[in-house]
Amino acid sequence: MRLWSTGACALVSAATLALAGPASGQTAAIPRAHGNAAMDKLPDWSGVWTLGVAGGARTAPSQPKLTPSGQAQMDAFREKQKREGVQQSAQVHCLPPGMPGIMRQPYPIEFLFTPGRVTLFAETYSQARRIYTDGRALPEDPDPQFNGNSIGHWKGDTLYVETIGLSDPVQYVPGVAHGENVKINEKMWLESPSVMRIETTITDPGVLSEPLVSQAAFHKEPTWTIREYVCEENNRLTEGKDGANIDLGERGPDGKDPFSDTDK
Repeated sequence: MRLWSTGACALVSAATLALAGPASGQTAAIPRAHGNAAMDKLPDWSGVWTLGVAGGARTAPSQPKLTPSGQAQMDAFREKQKREGVQQSAQVHCLPPGMPGIMRQPYPIEFLFTPGRVTLFAETYSQARRIYTDGRALPEDPDPQFNGNSIGHWKGDTLYVETIGLSDPVQYVPGVAHGENVKINEKMWLESPSVMRIETTITDPGVLSEPLVSQAAFHKEPTWTIREYVCEENNRLTEGKDGANIDLGERGPDGKDPFSDTDK
């Protein structure tokens, strides 16, 4: 069984991840149903995928390129970190990281294909993310959501996704508020039957002086199932304590992302 707790107090390290294994009661992948002509043309991504923390699992720039106003926010946040020892606040109180953080954490994600939609179930915070592929346009006035509003389209076996409408608490750079016109573009494809690549590009006029691009490799775990994750249960973290760092995009006190190849 996978030895991951459900609370924010169970923030995992690479050593903990090494203990991960098949969930009990399931020994083979569950096949995707067939019979829908449009669905049968799509690649089969059904099942559970995990990001992991091994070398090569992700690539990211060591620092985002910020505008002067964005840099001022980051400087103020880092000064607060030094002064108060606060590494993170929102997730300590069990608010989910939102996009793109939900796709960066060392917990598994399950892909479910249905006509006109790809649904991602993230174990972290028991979150569901819906990518609509039925031809609809992005909403002109989206309701803000932690995971935003996502629209996708297929080009061959590659899924392209646009996400807008992030809630105010969501931060893709720690301590820096996103702008109202932030957009996240993703390109998802299979590098091999067991490896999925996701390239993420964030554009945010007024905050980023150039797009922030990263790429991650997810590995298929055919015998795993998604476990229940309830952050509020057994959550003993409080603001300013323990240096919680569940979002892999965030950095420790030394300013380094321990999961980024570029920082090593």
